[in-house]
Amino acid sequence: MQFTAEQIATLLNGTIEGDPNVSVSQLAKIEEGSAETLSFLSNPKYEHYIYTTKSAVVIVNQNLVLQKAVSCTLIRVGDAYSAFSELLKIYHSLRNERSGRDEQIYVHETATIGEGGYIGAFAYVGRDVTIGDNVKIYPRVYIGDNVRIGDDCVLFPGVTVYYDCVIGSNVILHAGVVIGSDGFGFAPQPDGSYEKVPQIGNVVIEDCVEIGSNTVVDRATMGSTIVRKGVKLDNLIQIAHNVEIGNNTVIAAQTGVSGSTKVGSGVILGGQVGIVGHITIADGTQVQAQSGINKSIKEENMKWAGTPFAPLTAHLRSQVLYAKLPSLEKRIAELEQKLKDK
Repeated sequence: MQFTAEQIATLLNGTIEGDPNVSVSQLAKIEEGSAETLSFLSNPKYEHYIYTTKSAVVIVNQNLVLQKAVSCTLIRVGDAYSAFSELLKIYHSLRNERSGRDEQIYVHETATIGEGGYIGAFAYVGRDVTIGDNVKIYPRVYIGDNVRIGDDCVLFPGVTVYYDCVIGSNVILHAGVVIGSDGFGFAPQPDGSYEKVPQIGNVVIEDCVEIGSNTVVDRATMGSTIVRKGVKLDNLIQIAHNVEIGNNTVIAAQTGVSGSTKVGSGVILGGQVGIVGHITIADGTQVQAQSGINKSIKEENMKWAGTPFAPLTAHLRSQVLYAKLPSLEKRIAELEQKLKDK
């Protein structure tokens, strides 16, 4: 799909310097451009690339003063970074545009599906499912019985949504996401074996949530596992049964949140953070990657790190001391030897 510099400038309310009819079909970094690409320049550190770039069109700030001539067509806007971000959204939307229904899908006769949207090949939509308007269901998606999905959602290939789960509007579930698998509930028996505890609750995903590939949100034993509005989950995350994740919390890859833990709003958890069950994490908490949280965090807007976790500043001081241990050990050994020699 091609667009001219003039069309792009009109979309961004920008002004053109150069050939308005030059066309582009791809987006690229300014240092990696080619004759058919559009790039942008906002950081002064990269200004030298504008004089050598092969991109046909470059979006720049209105106040950029060129030091010499350029070969590309410029589109001047108030904020080049924001303008390019807007183009990325449009480009992404066009690349993922789907509509209608592919062949070889199964939709139960009791399911209700809104207007617009898309259902890809080999998708399964179960009994009494309700799906809103403009929902994109990619190939090999499984939607179990009595699931509720709001408007403008995207379920990428291989997503599985178990029975009775609820998904709000403007939710994105990336490939391989599993919503509503059984929580890890097993009762120890006198003979040393484990008896499975039925998991009869569900999962509730509120509006504007995005969940990365191969992340799992387990269903509650009773009640609901809840991921609240605006939460962003990275790839390969485990959210256990009866967990509650507060509004606008962000969690990075390979983090695990154990059962019945309540994570507050605006929390940031780095990669590979481990959290025990049945605790609470205060609003605004930030946890460094690979930390272990073994008890509740009650103070809001604090930074933590380490295993077991500690305030970030204390942890950093400890790391400095830890690095000095080999030299300290050597000094102690030398002192001990001097005492022996006396």
